[in-house]
Amino acid sequence: MGLPDEAKALPPPGIINRNSVWLGVIGWCSAMLQNALNRRPPMKSGVHRQALLASIGWFIGYHVTKHENYTYARLDRDMNAYVRLHPEDFSDKEKKTFAEIVEPFHPIR
Repeated sequence: MGLPDEAKALPPPGIINRNSVWLGVIGWCSAMLQNALNRRPPMKSGVHRQALLASIGWFIGYHVTKHENYTYARLDRDMNAYVRLHPEDFSDKEKKTFAEIVEPFHPIR
């Protein structure tokens, strides 16, 4: 499942992003869980596996973020095109002051 060519026009996401961090931590924790289930010291053994699974999670998170950015950009483009084509549905309403919205305040003593 690759992104279409129009996604290449978007700027790339940052290396450190929400999805990369979460999936990297999940990859690292899955390596530690595997160590614990195999009765090995979770932090000390299989450090190469911990680094590998954290890197794989980071890589997947980066590409999930790219897909997420493309999806939201496509939805924004479609929504703005609809608003441009139907301006009568999105006319500006008259601005009310705060005093017109809120009822008058009368303190009870």
